[in-house]
Amino acid sequence: MPMHYLADQAAEPQLPTLTCQETRIQITQRTRRWNRKPVVTVVDALDFWSAAASAANVVMQLSWPEVGYGVAESRVHSGALMYHPWKRLRTTAQYMAVAILGTEEERKAYREAVNVAHRQVRSTNESPVKYNAFNRELQLWVAACLFIFYEDTYQLLHGKLTEEQADAFFRSAMPIGTTLQVTEDMWPATRKDFDVYWNTACERIQVDEFVRDFLMDLVNLKMINVVPRLILAPLLRFLTVGFLAPVFREQLGLEWTDTDRRRFEHLFLFVAVVNRCIPRRLRTYNYTVLMRDLRWRLRRKKPLI
Repeated sequence: MPMHYLADQAAEPQLPTLTCQETRIQITQRTRRWNRKPVVTVVDALDFWSAAASAANVVMQLSWPEVGYGVAESRVHSGALMYHPWKRLRTTAQYMAVAILGTEEERKAYREAVNVAHRQVRSTNESPVKYNAFNRELQLWVAACLFIFYEDTYQLLHGKLTEEQADAFFRSAMPIGTTLQVTEDMWPATRKDFDVYWNTACERIQVDEFVRDFLMDLVNLKMINVVPRLILAPLLRFLTVGFLAPVFREQLGLEWTDTDRRRFEHLFLFVAVVNRCIPRRLRTYNYTVLMRDLRWRLRRKKPLI
């Protein structure tokens, strides 16, 4: 039987002890909403600026002990973050691209490729926690983190979603999970239901010293050459801490002052203005390249990951 991590809210409804003030980033200054579309989907969130939140999202995903140890202990070195960071960046970004933009056939092909790697991601007798990459609850948690990634970056770049837009945006994000083993009935029914799930799931966040060291090596770019590391690491650390909600920062022992928050908000107020002047086809060109590469690999029968 698969291990269950959270109680079934339908059978045992419970209010979470955490609130969105603790589990979501708190932004006091946002750009004015400039997308007047009545319906906004996750496709509208595709933007190369969203890469600024990538490392923070990895931290969030690995904050569940089972995911943290599953990645940090991974024996699949061909795609390991610390051994092949650029390949891992490409495969992760390509998964999100195919989940959002791909056809059912393309999603199925990517699912099968990921499954090959996931079959090797299992805990050993020496692992402090038991995990299996095929566990659907673990995959749902990762998919929920990816949804947060897109919602946070979209609202910083385009302005706060209306309630109607937020509902449509959330529903459209379901394939982020269902492209793997998450079933449609596991995805929360409404955006408000998601908040209950998210706040409840954040109660399980626990980062021990082993996973914390792994994550801080990531944030400090220990896996790349020293010259680009010295240039990029300070900015990445600032962006990563900024995109982490209080509950995650506390687990890593990271400080975030009001001055830091103001600098973070002012940065994205500026970026949001610049973004309006850049044609959408340029802002989403990285996703175009990822989908072209995927389709080339499928035609040539090349490995996808």
